[in-house]
Amino acid sequence: MAGLLHVTGCLREHTGCMKQIRVELINTGTEILLGSIVNTNAAWLGNRLFEAGFRVGRVTVVPDGYAINEAMRESARRADIVIVSGGLGPTSDDVTREALCDVCGVDMHRDERVAEWLKSYFERRGIPIAECNFKQAMFPDGAAVLENSNGTAPGLVMPASGSLPMFILLPGPPAELKPMVEHSVMPLLEDLADEDIPHLRVFRLVGIGESDLQELVDDSLHQVEGLEVAYCARVGEVDVRLVGSEVALKQGEARLRILAGAYVLAPAGASLEKAVVCHLAQQGLKAATAESCTGGLIAKRITDVPGASGVFEFGWVTYADRAKTEMLGVPENVLKRYFWMPGEKSLLRNEEPYGKHSGFMKPADEFKDADEPDEPQRIHNVVRERGGIDGVGGRRRFEP
Repeated sequence: MAGLLHVTGCLREHTGCMKQIRVELINTGTEILLGSIVNTNAAWLGNRLFEAGFRVGRVTVVPDGYAINEAMRESARRADIVIVSGGLGPTSDDVTREALCDVCGVDMHRDERVAEWLKSYFERRGIPIAECNFKQAMFPDGAAVLENSNGTAPGLVMPASGSLPMFILLPGPPAELKPMVEHSVMPLLEDLADEDIPHLRVFRLVGIGESDLQELVDDSLHQVEGLEVAYCARVGEVDVRLVGSEVALKQGEARLRILAGAYVLAPAGASLEKAVVCHLAQQGLKAATAESCTGGLIAKRITDVPGASGVFEFGWVTYADRAKTEMLGVPENVLKRYFWMPGEKSLLRNEEPYGKHSGFMKPADEFKDADEPDEPQRIHNVVRERGGIDGVGGRRRFEP
């Protein structure tokens, strides 16, 4: 612990009176660049550091091998703290320690305490230790060791020195990285955090596009001093991300709700399905679903929400037309008239359907010559309420 406290003291001297500590992340792993795995370490570290009062300024991903050297040198020119994950294992492509020695101009030494720990680790498991594992006991001169309780690759901290920042090296596997960050890294950094820790609030909106939303609220939100504003478009949804002090967030939220409150899901930041469940619960309503091409996805999204059992009762997946007729009571003439059939042109437009088995119903107000103009609305409300359903899985009758 004394060594780690010394590391913190070196960084204080390095940054002087600087208010905002500049942090950068480097992730190593060819598998990330090949798309074989998702870089979850960067997302988790960014969120965890933000909670502690640090802002990550940049994330760099490099392949296994000596590309890490140049990445470290580049980050060292900008950052006060450089956190590197990966490349601490026993194989030939794990060269993060060697790269750090090169960047800092120091030699490597073997830590006998770590070497003995590695021996006992394998002995306890009845496995002969391969000689290459002792590579994990090699450390740059001047570095402090971070114990790894969940694997064989210890982390390390190299204190800031001269023009070089603090380097924190962590193992790549999330099951090893996260406990090390919580138990060793965060206690080390907590005294260095920005005193005015920014806060994050995310609002999810539906029924409006990203560009239209910006036109509606952007000028007003940017008038709030110290408020950062960003937008993130999703399928059918838009997230508005506000970052700032509590005062700035309150002002930003008030402006957003005044200008676009009709589109904001409640509670703030909730998913569409959670907002639906909350609304149904508040109104004392029950819900059921009848699905075709979505294959039960709507019911799944609703039942994924904790507490959905209080509002959701049952659902059907009626993919085949026969199932729609037999289980829901949808008349065959309605299916023929209002649904796209495989391989047929759209009844709404002279287009091919989106998929081989797509079935989209034409809105009721577009059926100018329909014999029964009310049928589409009755289909839409097939499971609106339990009245008219003879038990779960019973037949829904279409009555005038």
